[in-house]
Amino acid sequence: MLKKAILALEDGSVYEGHSLGANVQSYGEVVFNTSMTGYQEILTDPSYSGQIVVLTYPLIGNYGINTEDFESKRVQVSGFVVREDCDRPSHWQSNSTLGEFLTEAGITGISGVDTRSLTRKIRSAGVRMGIITSEMTSREALEQLEKMPRYDDVDFVKGVSTEAVYEWDSMPGLERQNAHHVVVIDCGLKYNILRILQSMGCRITVVPCRIGAGEVLDLKPDGVLLSPGPGDPLLLNYVVETIRGLVGRTPMMGICLGLQLIGRAFGAKTFKLKFGHRGANHPVREMDTGRICITAQNHGFAVDADTVSNGLEISHVNLNDGTVEGLRHSELPIFAIQYHSEASPGPQDNMYLFEKFVESMCGVT
Repeated sequence: MLKKAILALEDGSVYEGHSLGANVQSYGEVVFNTSMTGYQEILTDPSYSGQIVVLTYPLIGNYGINTEDFESKRVQVSGFVVREDCDRPSHWQSNSTLGEFLTEAGITGISGVDTRSLTRKIRSAGVRMGIITSEMTSREALEQLEKMPRYDDVDFVKGVSTEAVYEWDSMPGLERQNAHHVVVIDCGLKYNILRILQSMGCRITVVPCRIGAGEVLDLKPDGVLLSPGPGDPLLLNYVVETIRGLVGRTPMMGICLGLQLIGRAFGAKTFKLKFGHRGANHPVREMDTGRICITAQNHGFAVDADTVSNGLEISHVNLNDGTVEGLRHSELPIFAIQYHSEASPGPQDNMYLFEKFVESMCGVT
């Protein structure tokens, strides 16, 4: 017998379904993702911390869960919303169902929801705070929702960043004596960034988000990468100050939140998008070449194009809404992208950007 559950939004709307995963209450900002596959990578992406994720594709869980597709060490979403979950997956790597995976992680979800209607509401009205529960009435849920903090008021980066410096090595025995040393500032890091850099021969040290510029430089990096991550970049002045201390001292690459923080370090302003860019199918134009790439994206904030200055230039734009998708410095080896060059899930059109980063550490411009 399926247990009834509801998703209540702050505007008073209520969506009914049945409980999926752990039997706990879930609270967060409700967002949608348009990817057709990659639900395990989405669930374990730290950029979704504090959010309830709605998948627009109707059937989720059909290939199960495996040990290979983790993008962090745990499930990061606050809650999960699907139209239909598959409890009999078929894939040779599968070792559990979606429901079993969420239950083991202590994360609740809701299945049987009209996700098409819910997505249209978010597209029209913008993202909304929401709560998933199988124990409270809709009235009780809405009253509880009013007492909870807003997504934009919480620094989620501190909760997803590593607490200690560590060396990444998923390929033991690989010779790296003369490898480029990349220090990755973890604001909500996805593992595939590290996998790609290591496949290009880099030696990688991951450091906490609260690290200072002096501590980074003490590690003698050949380059610094600013990772993606969750939340409002306006709450991360401590990372912005670290970036300012590294400018002119080492090549830098920023991804997603990393772009917003590099932009802020040079005086640019950021703003919240109505419903964000989340999915594996967003077209982006590279300004210099006119090349168009299909990109994986996951962000709710963007850099204000009118405030880009102090040596920064816009290098990429989103073809859907014209927002900033890439920045570069006119003189220094610093560049950043708003989308996810590491994919997972998504197209791999943008791996060349990691090659560009490696070339910047070689002094190639």
